[in-house]
Amino acid sequence: MEQLVGVHHHHHHHHHSSSSSSLSPRTPTHPHPHLLRLPSKPDHHPHTHPHAAVSKVLRVTPPFFLVLLAAVYLLASFTIFSSPAASLRPSSRSRAKLLLPMHHQPSPPVSSSSSPASPELFELDGGGIRAWISNVGATVTSLLVPDKNGVLGDVVLGFDSLDPYLNGTSPYFGCIVGRVSNRIKDGKFTLNNMQYSLAINNPPNTLHGGFKGFDKIIWEVAEYIKGENPSITFKYYSKDGDEGFPGDVSVTARYSILASTTLKLEMEAIPLNKATPISLAQHTYWNLAGHSSGDVLAHTVQIWGSQITPVDETSIPTGEMMPVSGTPFDFLREATIGSRIDQVPGGYDHNFVLDSGEVKSGLRHAAKVTDPSSSRVLDIWADAPGVQFYTGNFLNGIVGKGGAVYGKHAGLCLETQGFPNAVNQPNFPSMTVHPGEKYSHTMLFEFSTK
Repeated sequence: MEQLVGVHHHHHHHHHSSSSSSLSPRTPTHPHPHLLRLPSKPDHHPHTHPHAAVSKVLRVTPPFFLVLLAAVYLLASFTIFSSPAASLRPSSRSRAKLLLPMHHQPSPPVSSSSSPASPELFELDGGGIRAWISNVGATVTSLLVPDKNGVLGDVVLGFDSLDPYLNGTSPYFGCIVGRVSNRIKDGKFTLNNMQYSLAINNPPNTLHGGFKGFDKIIWEVAEYIKGENPSITFKYYSKDGDEGFPGDVSVTARYSILASTTLKLEMEAIPLNKATPISLAQHTYWNLAGHSSGDVLAHTVQIWGSQITPVDETSIPTGEMMPVSGTPFDFLREATIGSRIDQVPGGYDHNFVLDSGEVKSGLRHAAKVTDPSSSRVLDIWADAPGVQFYTGNFLNGIVGKGGAVYGKHAGLCLETQGFPNAVNQPNFPSMTVHPGEKYSHTMLFEFSTK
């Protein structure tokens, strides 16, 4: 990723190299190659010969136990290697295969010497909608939603393997981004008289937390509940200095399905010892006609934001608020994406200031998306001050699930968030969180048909 940045112009929202399209098809078809290895304890003593302990045990073992051991080993390897490769592409046939066992209970942060968790995939079946969510970046990889005829379709862009999510070739498909979503000007900010410098992964700025933000780490699975109201809770302990940010932060993200067709996400972050900026966002690319159905220009969008925060040529807000009326940014009434996108150089990639309108369980109505072909409707409710509307302007033929090719505008993002660069912009709502305070951000993705 490091060497790929800077290939495109500075105003890109989702900065990824065009070479990502050529990388995707070469990712292994088996998404969990490491799961095929037999479990082993991490070797904390690199200087000890790894087989020394084993051979000692074997020398004193009677032949009968050796035979038994060999039989068990053969049986285990046969079971493991003969089972069909798990696919990230959901199908009712492979449903059971996708529910990989949880190997651990939640525990306090462990030292880096311990073995990292494996990339895994978890299913939440709410009856009406079904989600597949990975512990890599707390990412929604698939979401099956019924159309007007009750036919389920996968409405999120993604990959068949977990590799692109881990290695930086995914343009933030479906993940949670942090410690600070969106851009920080020149990768610098000052807090409590200390200046902090972050990685410049979207020159000249920092984007979505840096080179290895929350989207590329493997979160701990703290809880996984199946049944009528399924949920999964992920935890991450972000250490002081993580990508240049100050202080230790304990982060929790909980996805659940309510009333069979609403996906809820609750995110919390607690700074433990230093003040730090925190602004998390959920970065799914939606295509309500189905992830492989082409562009989203016929979708209609309504955004409850009567102002945007205009940006300079590097996509950093100027600090002013601009009314949307009379501009191509006016989505106060439903409008198709394609009707005015040509009037916005490059396409939509802007932060809307959310108005205080209709409220549901403490959350504001942020946006509504409708696809005319399937009649699927998505209503988004959240308690963040802004929402970034992005129309997949830099998707350039990435190969996704089932060989689908995602071209320009193949998906749209509505990322509820703190304002971009708020840490350097005194008139924006503050995103600085102090020890003793808690950051929280909740959203509802409510599906229906019109």
